[in-house]
Amino acid sequence: MDPATQSAQISSSQGAADGHNSAAKDSKLSDSFLSSSPVSLIQSPQVKDLIHWRDPKKSGAVFGLSMLLLLSLAAFSVISVMSYLLLALLCVTITFRIYKSVIQAVQKSSEGHPFKVLMEKDLTIPPDTFRKHVDASLTYINRALKQMSRLFLVEDLVDSLKLAVVMWLLTYVGAVFNGITILILADILLFAIPPIYEKNKTQIDQYIDLVRTQVSTTIAKLQEKLPGAMKRSKAE
Repeated sequence: MDPATQSAQISSSQGAADGHNSAAKDSKLSDSFLSSSPVSLIQSPQVKDLIHWRDPKKSGAVFGLSMLLLLSLAAFSVISVMSYLLLALLCVTITFRIYKSVIQAVQKSSEGHPFKVLMEKDLTIPPDTFRKHVDASLTYINRALKQMSRLFLVEDLVDSLKLAVVMWLLTYVGAVFNGITILILADILLFAIPPIYEKNKTQIDQYIDLVRTQVSTTIAKLQEKLPGAMKRSKAE
């Protein structure tokens, strides 16, 4: 075999192997990104059971506490809310500690510190776990930066126009609601929509498909009228 041909074949096989390894690496990064994203958190079995009210007592407790926290943040500053929460927790632990000490003195028992079991637990974060979450967060941040660069530098005119429309709509939302109000509404919808959707899944899916089809048709018509559409179609 000609040495030049053999060298070319070796180079081609190495390139294919590098491409395969790169694709595998990107796949792993994608899996890591999806596993650490907020979407995967909502889709986890524990959270799904919570927002679908599988256990009404637990779901009601979480919903009530989250609403209480958000309403407190709407009425007071973050510093005040955190201070009151920590103060309440400290009052409970101090009261329980004094109560147990009195009981032990009266009964002359030697049970020791009431929080001994909790104090002996290892609350430190393992370095591997910390690095794993940092790497996943870094992947998310890099993808977000790349997406922002693509949108704001107008790599695709249609996508940048979509972002402009969304930002324009958010200016009206921001004029009516503040951040805490939006979080309160999101908390209510998070615990209200899943059970409603579960009971009326068929009808809701039909309406969603109609809206999706209408939006896709409208976007396709806009893409045909925008400058540069012909160039994109020719390039494809």
